[in-house]
Parts: sequence; C-alpha cells; structure tokens
Amino acid sequence: MTIKVLIVDDQVMVREGFSVLLGAMPDIEVVGEAVDGREAIAQVAALRPDVVLMDIRMPVLNGLEATREIVAADADAKVLVLTTFDLDEYVYQALRAGASGFLLKDASARQLADGVRVVASGEALLAPSVTKRLISEFSKLSEAPRPTDRTAVGDLTERETEVLVLIAQGLSNAEIADRLVIAESTIKTHVSRILVKLGLRDRTQAAVFAYEARLVTPS
Repeated sequence: MTIKVLIVDDQVMVREGFSVLLGAMPDIEVVGEAVDGREAIAQVAALRPDVVLMDIRMPVLNGLEATREIVAADADAKVLVLTTFDLDEYVYQALRAGASGFLLKDASARQLADGVRVVASGEALLAPSVTKRLISEFSKLSEAPRPTDRTAVGDLTERETEVLVLIAQGLSNAEIADRLVIAESTIKTHVSRILVKLGLRDRTQAAVFAYEARLVTPS
C-alpha cells in the first residue's frame, strides 16, 4: 500500500530535497507540496495525504496553527513536524495541537522514510531513546501549559496508569511488556483503552498528557 505524503515548507530546496528522497521509495508517493500553513490546509482537504511533513516557522500561517486546523478538520490526519536540532520551543506546542511526532530536518533518507512509515501506521514518532528528554525540554519551554483534567486520570486502572507512565518514559510496547512481565498484546490493549478513556489520538498525546498531569516529572 502506497503512503501518500504532502510536504509543507517555505524553503524550496527543503521541499525538493525531501520530495526526491521520498520519491525514491517504492512504498511512498509525494502527492503535493505547500509553501505555508494556509496552503497546507487546502492541500490536505484536496489531496487527502496519509502523512503531512510540516515545517513550523512559515509565513502566512505557521505550522503550529496549520497542524491544529488540519487535525481539527480530520481526526485521521497524521502530521509529522519538521524541526532543527536546537529543540524548537514550538514543537511541544505542535505535539499538543495534534502532531503525531517530529523529525529532524537533517534526517537521513532512511530516517525520513521510516518516520513517514511509522506515522502512517498510526504510531507516534518519538524515539524511545529520546522521548523523555524531549518532552521534558518542551514542557520547560512551553510558556502556557494546558490545564489537564486530573479527574480523567482517575478513570484509568492502576495498570493503565502504570503503562501510561512507561509510555511517557519512552518505552515501546515490547519494552513495557518486558518490564511488567505480561504479553505485548495485552499492552496494546491497555494502550488502546488509555487513549479512549483520555480522548487522545496516539502515544505522543499520551506522553504529553502524562507530563502535564504530573504523572511524570521532567528531570
């Protein structure tokens, strides 16, 4: 099954570079490009891509606002934020707005393609090895944290809360299963129930929720 991708960036060289890299992959098709957030919203509605590679700092409408509007209009939209290594303070806000993860602009062709595949499959692109550090940094950089409904945490069972904390710490389903000594399929069930109970889109949103609810404290 071919994954349809929309590339959104105000720099033509970035768009062309990503288009060439992704276009070389047999299972990925670049269906369009956009130069700003407003055009991205229109292109998503017209082209219905599986994944949107979204830059943040753009004219007319930035990637943060565009992500929020795209996700609000289409709950199935998968937005993969493009950023630089200096931990852009807007990335955390983009994750809260509904982005499924982030990718560094200097990513290799393989990392770029793998990132698109991960997000298209419905998973969150926050590598387990860096999730805790990144979420911690973003939460510190966020000037106006969103109030979290703490009563929602009470709807989770003790085991679900435990799984949520481990998600926020960056563990994969297999690693959580190993830590808790239970089947990976059971972990997948717990994750699905957590997302439904908390009204969240994916693991990225779950990790953000855990930090904002202070289930996990940035260190």
